[in-house]
Amino acid sequence: MLDFLNDLLWSKVLIVVLIGIGLWFTLASRFVQLRYFGRMFRILGSGQAFARGSDGHLSSFQALMLSVAGRVGGGNIAGVAVAITLGGPGAIFWMWLVGLIGMATSFFECTLAQAYKRAEPDGTYRGGPAYYIARGLGERWKWLAGVYSVLLLVTFGFGFNGVQSYSVATSLNDAFGLPVIATGAGIAVLVGIIIAGGVRRIARIADVLVPVMALSYIAIALVVLAFNIDALPATLMLIVKSAFGLEPAIGGGIGAAIVMGVRRGLFSNEAGLGSAPNVAAVAQVPHPASQGVVQAFSVFIDTLIVCSCTAFIILLGDVYRPGADEMVGVALAQASLASHIGEWGRVFVSIAMMLFGFTTMIYNYYLGENSLVWFGGRNKPLIILYRMAVVGLCGWGATSDLGTIFAFADVTMGLLALVNLLALVMLFKPALKLMRDYDRQLVQGASEPVFNPEKFGYPGIDRDAWKGEAWGYEPEGAVAASGSARV
Repeated sequence: MLDFLNDLLWSKVLIVVLIGIGLWFTLASRFVQLRYFGRMFRILGSGQAFARGSDGHLSSFQALMLSVAGRVGGGNIAGVAVAITLGGPGAIFWMWLVGLIGMATSFFECTLAQAYKRAEPDGTYRGGPAYYIARGLGERWKWLAGVYSVLLLVTFGFGFNGVQSYSVATSLNDAFGLPVIATGAGIAVLVGIIIAGGVRRIARIADVLVPVMALSYIAIALVVLAFNIDALPATLMLIVKSAFGLEPAIGGGIGAAIVMGVRRGLFSNEAGLGSAPNVAAVAQVPHPASQGVVQAFSVFIDTLIVCSCTAFIILLGDVYRPGADEMVGVALAQASLASHIGEWGRVFVSIAMMLFGFTTMIYNYYLGENSLVWFGGRNKPLIILYRMAVVGLCGWGATSDLGTIFAFADVTMGLLALVNLLALVMLFKPALKLMRDYDRQLVQGASEPVFNPEKFGYPGIDRDAWKGEAWGYEPEGAVAASGSARV
């Protein structure tokens, strides 16, 4: 039954819905992901991306690193290898296409998360789909926000944390012979120490680990590209031709290439699932669309860069043989890297899997905590109980075969996406207004647009989340801000 539901959701319903809505968002926004591609780098290269308020708000860069920690996981290695094995090299083309479309979806869902975020007594923010559903759609839709929060807790807070622990433990056991029990205990202790410090400690850890692990993996892929630069044009042509069925005996044909590429892209970048908006909301930014731009970049990092690294490592090597499936998943990635740089390539992939999986676990924990906070506020006993459950699951999951739990979490994740996409469709008008406000201020010469909730025109905005910030709006009656930036 779980396999049937997964096939129905991910091979039929969600492929159509996610791509259809992503294309709609792309066209309606006049290709926002391309128009603001250069601005993604300007925001991250400015002091604004790293600035934090005196009350300890997270910076835009920290929120980006936290979301990248969740998007970039073991699936960027093992999942891409499976997509190539079952769908052929053409799956990579469709993965790229889904990534580009998903950037627009991510922009709007993360912009809404910023606009409808809630200020917490401890100086932090909370937000995400549950918040923009309840605040943006009104009280009569609060039940849908509750459904989303339950699905988020079950899927990420519990289900995928156990699976990530199992993946890390088995990978280290294969590479170094470490007992899975010892690895599970180590993971449980480390996760417990990090999550005990709350979102700020989680963000500080992601701030360090994510750039290190991502840049290291990209660097090793660049080395492989440098060694095989002559073969790169032919490999790119192979990817494009295979995507349209122009290469014989490749994978499972054009149908398999499309299905595997689309699924890999959707699973990997999570655009439309509503998971990243939970993280996007915690940053302090002058305008909701500013973080939307930054979060769209995290989709680019995940799908167009990190997943592509794995694809080129495999396709430029001499281990992968089209149509053969005797070596799949992480084993194919390990053997392919080893064919380029020697046997230590296997060790490198195992370490990458460990870091990717570990950062994903602490990200998953935060998503679950966000769900609990939405239900019970700052209920410390409930949060402590949840932390104990996550630590226990990380330890137990390393030693157990969680195939059924993983399949169940896939189903709940599919339902999660449907709930979030329904909310995005209903809230598209305010999301589009936020983008147009951002556009207008840039055209008028503002170096950094600023959001004024009093002029927004839609209910549900928590003005405490914006009022009084050094770069926030001027309250009504205050001295008018100079220039046209403060709309």
